[in-house]
Amino acid sequence: MRARLLILAGAVLALLLATLTGCSDSGSGGGGKVRLRFQSLAWQKESVAATKELVKEWNATHPEVQVQYVQGSWDTVHDQLLTAFEGGEAPDVIHDASDDLADFAYGGYLADLRPLLPSALKEDIPARSWETTTFGKGVYGVPFLQEPRVLIANTKILTSSGVRIPTPEQPWTWEEFRQVTKRLSGEGRYGIAWPLREPVSITLNLGLSTGGQLFHREADGKVRVAFEEGDAAVPSVVHDQVNVDGSAARTTLGMGGSDTLPGFFGGRYAMAALGFSYRQQIVQQAPKGFEWTVLPAPAGSEGLAQGVSPQTLSVAEDSPHKKEAAEFIGFLLQPRNMVRLAQGDWMLPTGTAALKDPALHIARYGWATGAALAGALRSAPAQSVRGYPEWKDKVATPALQEYYSGAIDLGQLRKRLVKDGNLVLARYQR
Repeated sequence: MRARLLILAGAVLALLLATLTGCSDSGSGGGGKVRLRFQSLAWQKESVAATKELVKEWNATHPEVQVQYVQGSWDTVHDQLLTAFEGGEAPDVIHDASDDLADFAYGGYLADLRPLLPSALKEDIPARSWETTTFGKGVYGVPFLQEPRVLIANTKILTSSGVRIPTPEQPWTWEEFRQVTKRLSGEGRYGIAWPLREPVSITLNLGLSTGGQLFHREADGKVRVAFEEGDAAVPSVVHDQVNVDGSAARTTLGMGGSDTLPGFFGGRYAMAALGFSYRQQIVQQAPKGFEWTVLPAPAGSEGLAQGVSPQTLSVAEDSPHKKEAAEFIGFLLQPRNMVRLAQGDWMLPTGTAALKDPALHIARYGWATGAALAGALRSAPAQSVRGYPEWKDKVATPALQEYYSGAIDLGQLRKRLVKDGNLVLARYQR
């Protein structure tokens, strides 16, 4: 009997020791390894490869802080993160976009990074980029990749038309752009393709060039929607191209950017308004001998100003390893690494040192044009607006889609964006 008790006691002791050892390995006790989960939204082959390679390099040089790569998806990230936060299962390091952070930051799900980040990283990224991840008095993400909206043009059609070729130094005005698209149209061809299945961000972001803002923060800190002259300028041009001039293809209004590429390659559209990263798909999919060029978006009263919602890296508030998570972010975003991530995603880095890299200033594939636009990129109008996702989905998206298609006029658009929009935002600002 005594022997059996001794055996049982030994088994219990062994189990206890094993449990303690396991906790130490997971980083929650003792001097064992810290294990971080990094959820990445990289999806293009080159981007995934670059990100995984950097994780591998970190793990090879930091044996006591190991990072597990977790693949996420842009399509489901908001709902997936919300579920993870509420269930206490959020990744330590979170890849997202700045316009998705407001509700998470105000909800207490993300850590304030100000005391955690290395000073070199803080100083390298411009203040205008930090504004995109600042909510209240805290900073809840590191903006590291940004994507301007550009015009991708069929070089043969453009040059044969005799129109003036714009540059970042001498861009088209919005009115000149409208006239150019009329000249490029005809014989079964449209001057421009506007893929506007998701019309809100492109409308708001390009609207900064004409002085649009739409969201206005009042003295009491609350945000209201006001649709003023500067807000109407860009939507009016797009509306008139579709419904008055016939220079923009109506069929593309319900498309995503990728959907327009076959028509662009086939000469149905002389130009397409696309994000900078679509260049990769063009390189991969364009028929042999197809020539294309990257042009800046039109300029307005505010020049080439354009809103962006940079990709971001954040740390979960519930992470027990915030310091190590921030150190990993600092490693990922060293200038040479930021360049690798930018090239992998075919986007622009936010860091000033990375932006100086010669590889991002070559004429091939329009890299130089994109780099020249970096200084004009600003925080997207909706960055810090609580309730923006609901406003976008329930109010702005259907209203803009109807306006661009010609189903409603500008006055009706204004009424819906302002009246219905303010009702939505009011619920988040009580």
